[in-house]
Amino acid sequence: MLILAIDTALEACAAAALDTDAGELLAQEQLPMKRGHAEALMPMIARVMQSANLSFTALDRVAVTVGPGSFTGLRVGISAARGIALAAKRPAVGLTTLSAYAAAIVDRNGSAPVISAIDARHDHVYFQIVAGDGSQLVPPKVAPIDEAIAASQFGAPHLVGNAAKILADRWPTVMPQPVAVDAQGAPDIGWVAWLGAAADPDATPARPFYLRAPDAKPAAMPQLAVQAAT
Repeated sequence: MLILAIDTALEACAAAALDTDAGELLAQEQLPMKRGHAEALMPMIARVMQSANLSFTALDRVAVTVGPGSFTGLRVGISAARGIALAAKRPAVGLTTLSAYAAAIVDRNGSAPVISAIDARHDHVYFQIVAGDGSQLVPPKVAPIDEAIAASQFGAPHLVGNAAKILADRWPTVMPQPVAVDAQGAPDIGWVAWLGAAADPDATPARPFYLRAPDAKPAAMPQLAVQAAT
């Protein structure tokens, strides 16, 4: 199976081509960035596909991170994935950033629970907790930082994500201390590709996974527009 993976959800712009039959990434590129995903993504995808010596019609599916993350970044990646999938007549699948963060840790065959955490601002985090074997302990949710820490009642955890250090800095001394803290700005694009290969296209659509509404609110309709609408 040939997979094109895309990630623009957080603090990187990334793309990779995976050949599951060969068990290897044919090409990948991942650039740290907080803004500018829209300008960087399509040229990056073109370079990755050229380096992998693949045409878009050779792909079996397109995988993309769908959140939680930056609302602008998510729209960029998901729109690109849907467009490529539609043109190539292939399915597009969506993977959460929380699961992509956790996958790399679970693959190490550790026994510690894994807390994936993403900064949601305003003293909140998006988080998910899985056991060392990848089974879900706490489903994805958004909560105050202290509530996320309190939710870890499964032993000393492995913290991963762009909010891993935020949690570690607030971790109470009376609780079992984290076994490791991986403060990554974005998940490894290779794991986005592997998760995309394992995903069920019918159960994991490429659509935004927000967990909460955006901070920005639509502007109120001008009075004349309201009158015209009524």
